[in-house]
Amino acid sequence: MENRINILNRYLAKAEIGGTTPSINDLREKEFNGEPLTLKEKQALVNFDRFRINVLNAQTDDMAFHKRYQELQVMANLGDYQEFLHEKYFI
Repeated sequence: MENRINILNRYLAKAEIGGTTPSINDLREKEFNGEPLTLKEKQALVNFDRFRINVLNAQTDDMAFHKRYQELQVMANLGDYQEFLHEKYFI
């Protein structure tokens, strides 16, 4: 549990978020539009989904759930998808 919170807090503390690299949601849009994804892009989506489910399932009350849900939305919208290729997301 502590590891997940540290990952989220470290990620959200970045001084510069967003950029020119695709995010998880960019990949989802690409996939929805029928564009092919690379193996790394597919793996990043799988890893993010596993991470998201584990984080949300670990929440014990509604306020914590909604806070983490919003944080995960930020990660999916603004973060570089390549972050989710790292081993720390294989939870």
